[in-house]
Amino acid sequence: MTDTSTAATDHRHDKRLIVYAWLGLTAVTLLAWLLTPGHSEVSVRLDRGLVAGIVVIGAVKSRLIIRYFMEVRHAPRWLRISTDAWTAALWLSLFCLYLY
Repeated sequence: MTDTSTAATDHRHDKRLIVYAWLGLTAVTLLAWLLTPGHSEVSVRLDRGLVAGIVVIGAVKSRLIIRYFMEVRHAPRWLRISTDAWTAALWLSLFCLYLY
């Protein structure tokens, strides 16, 4: 009887984490949209600091998607580490290309 209740609790916990991840993605998407020039009443200049913030937001979004919606959080440790490393390398490369 304990195994069934533990599995049900884990399933509810997983659903809750996915909902939190989805809410976080929605909030971060709205924040990135508000930061881009042309979407606010205040004149915003696209400088390096703003681009760095948008790149960080993109990295966070991609990590949340990979971790929670591609089921990598239940994957072996080597896969979690390699996807995090790939995400960091990708977004760092994109930022460096922008600076170049």
